Amino acid sequence: MKKKSVLGNFLFLQIAVLVYSLDTVCAKFASQNAFLSPGYIFFFGLEFVVLGIYALLWQQAIKHFQLSIAYANKAMGLLWSMLWSHLIFRQGITTAKVIGVLLVMAGVIVMNMGEGGANSKETQEGGGKL
Repeated sequence: MKKKSVLGNFLFLQIAVLVYSLDTVCAKFASQNAFLSPGYIFFFGLEFVVLGIYALLWQQAIKHFQLSIAYANKAMGLLWSMLWSHLIFRQGITTAKVIGVLLVMAGVIVMNMGEGGANSKETQEGGGKL
């Protein structure tokens, strides 16, 4: 049961990071419109909505992780941003970009496997590090 909880918490954290990465998509769309045009204002406003949703998700996610671990997982936003840039904006994915993202992912995995990587709140209260 505890494994499911840790996996669920990690999945929730990744969803929060995915939502955060959508901010860059909104910013890119806003930049493609003239300053203060209706399109610009729409995408700029949408950016704030995305960041608001992310803030709520982030607050819930960090209840279950050490802040250093949760923050390290934000680096996974690079993977999502690369995916969005390819799927939405038809930008290329180069070998260097893939290697860079893989290195970041390896670092995130190492951080998550470290001592107390995905501590639940119960584990922290039971004597784990805060």
